Amino acid sequence: MTNKLSKIICRLLFIVSFLIAGVAVSDKLAGFLGLEIIRGYPPSRLLAFSAVSLLFVIALQLREIKKGLNNQNSE
Repeated sequence: MTNKLSKIICRLLFIVSFLIAGVAVSDKLAGFLGLEIIRGYPPSRLLAFSAVSLLFVIALQLREIKKGLNNQNSE
């Protein structure tokens, strides 16, 4: 159960982090034209949120790899 939940969370965070990064890049490009997409956060902060969530995804993936290697060695 936790393995499936971990995979779902990992995929969801991966997609959301790239969506946030896309919004940040498009907001920065729109800023060159004098427009604003997101008013609450500057694009640099959105990219920081994206990086933190990607770091969490990497940590979850490394945990799954470690668990898989431990299961393989115990067999």
